[in-house]
Amino acid sequence: MNKAKRMALERAGYRIGDAEDFLQLTEEERRLVDLRVQLIKTIRRLRQRRRLTQQQLAALLQSSQSRVAKIEGGAADVSLDLLFRGLFAVGGGLSDLLAVRPRSVRTKSRQPV
Repeated sequence: MNKAKRMALERAGYRIGDAEDFLQLTEEERRLVDLRVQLIKTIRRLRQRRRLTQQQLAALLQSSQSRVAKIEGGAADVSLDLLFRGLFAVGGGLSDLLAVRPRSVRTKSRQPV
C-alpha cells in the first residue's frame, strides 16, 4: 500500500495492520509461525532441487503423497517434528533454514490493535 493511501485511511479512522496484529499473536507465536514457514519453503525448495516428486519424498518419510502436499501447503495439523523429518529427508539441515529469509522480527513493545 502506498503512503498516501495509508495516510488517507488512517485519517478516516481505519487502523492498518497485518493478520498477526488482527490475531494478536505474541512475539513467540510470530516466531513460531516464521519457523514453520521457513521449514515449509526449505523442504519444497530442496525437494525440487533434488528433482524428487512428492510421492518420492513420501516414500522417504514412510508417509503418503497427500501428507507431503499438506506439509508443503502449510496445513495446521502438520507437526514441527514432521517438518524437520521432511527437511532431513530431502538432505537439508538447520543451516538451510538460513537460506530462506525470514520476515523482520519486531522488537518494539506491542500495542493492542
